[in-house]
This record gives sequence, structure tokens and C-alpha cells, in this order.
Amino acid sequence: MAPSESEVERKGDSPSHALKLDELRSRLDQFRLLYASDDAATDRMLNELGGQGRVEREMLGELATARPLSRPDRMAEAHTVAMHALEVLARNGSRPPSQLRAGPFTPVARFLVQQVIRFIVRTHQNHVIDAVRDLYTRRVAWVPSGDPARITLVRARLDAERASDAYKQKPGGIPTFLVGGAAVSSIGQAVRGGVSAAAGSSAGAVVAVLVTFVLLAVSSWVILRGAAVARRRIRLTLDRPLAALWETIGWCGHPPKDPARSFALVAIALTVAGWVILPLLAIGGLALV
Repeated sequence: MAPSESEVERKGDSPSHALKLDELRSRLDQFRLLYASDDAATDRMLNELGGQGRVEREMLGELATARPLSRPDRMAEAHTVAMHALEVLARNGSRPPSQLRAGPFTPVARFLVQQVIRFIVRTHQNHVIDAVRDLYTRRVAWVPSGDPARITLVRARLDAERASDAYKQKPGGIPTFLVGGAAVSSIGQAVRGGVSAAAGSSAGAVVAVLVTFVLLAVSSWVILRGAAVARRRIRLTLDRPLAALWETIGWCGHPPKDPARSFALVAIALTVAGWVILPLLAIGGLALV
């Protein structure tokens, strides 16, 4: 005879009935205890739960976290320091480079380098304020209502939301010839166009190649200088405060990184294009003259 609905409900409500929630919490507690002390046992449990590798291990470690904040006593202070640092960067990070020297071309060089600095700094500050706000929002969603950490996180989230519009500045335009991807992809067209414009003249083709080479060299120099200055200013003002904030929150990955490294890679690509790819394309173009 099948059990009645009331009997099933009584069985589910009985203290001896094991809830899936209890089983999950027990496994996560075990994983948390083993996470920092026994790598072999941690890996075995990770395999039992269907994961493998460093990323899955870190994911399960974060999932096993029981506390909403790593240092609830310092989180408000870390938030204050990070927001102060972001304000300082937003106000000063895009200023022209003060120590750049390029002879008679210094004013032009400073202007172009400043465009790269502004783009990197503003892109990063937009990303940071979004990342901070989203982190607070995601974290407060699972903090118990009676936990004091919830009040701290709610206040910090409100601060980030109010400040968000103030940091949402357009990165600014970068001159077309500084866009590395477009420059590299159009090298061949530039060389062939120059050769065609030379109307069959080898000397004209050489001039076209030299002009393109100089353009690439200038672009690479400007991007490298701008990326270096932006990285230095971000490291000086914001890197440590963000690291401290992420540390006090805990179990939330790594702070957002600025795009200066990507710009440096673009500059390197332009240099390679100027010294390697461009001569090869020029040889091919001269062969057609």
C-alpha cells in the first residue's frame, strides 16, 4: 500500500530525514577543512564532486566559503581607501606626461601620448567601478539578513552605485594611425598603394615604404610611452588599494587589470611589422614595379 501524502510530508519533516542541503553543506565543510592542509585529499574530493584541475579547485574553494567577508572588521576601511584612490586616478591619471622629451616635436608627442594615457585610464576606471559595484551586489545577495556584514556591504554597494555615473567618462578618441590592429592589417594595402602612386618608379616605391615605416615607428613609440605612463599611474594610485579591498572581501578572484599590457603588445606588433613584415611586402611590391 502506497504511503499517503501526509505520511510523506511527516517523513520529510522528521529530524532523521537527511536533506540534500545538509549533505551539500557537509561536503563543502570537509572540502574547506582539507583545502589548505591536504592537497591529495582535496583532489580526491574534487574528483568525487565532478571537478578536476586548478580552476575547478578554486571554484569549489570559493563555494565552500562560509563567511561573507574575509575581514569584516577592515572591509569598510578598505572600501574607503579604494574609492579615494579611484577618485585620485580619475582626476589626475589622464593628465599629459610631464617628463616626456622629444625635441622640437615635444608638444605634438605629449598630445598624442596623452590620448593613449586617457584612453587606458578611463577605460580602466570604468571597468573598476563596474567590477566593484557588481562584486558588492553579488556578495550581498547571499549574506544572511542578520549578519552585520550585510549592512557593510549594502552601504558600500550604495556608494559604488552613486559614484558610478561620475566615473562613466568616454575613454576618448585615439588617432586612427594609433590603432595598432588596423595599422598592421592595412600594411599591405599601404605599401601597394604607395607603389602604385609611384607610377612605376622604384625610387617612389622606396619613399612610400619609408613613409609607412616611419608611421609605424611613431605609432609604436607613442603607444609604448602612453601605456607605460598609464600603467605607472595606475600602479601608483589604484593597484594596492584594489588588492587590499579584494583581500578584505575574500574569495572573489582577482581585481580587474588595466589594458596597458594589451596596448604594449600592440606597440610590439607594430614594431615587428615595421622591421619584418613591411620589408617583405616592400620587396614583393618592388618586384611588381
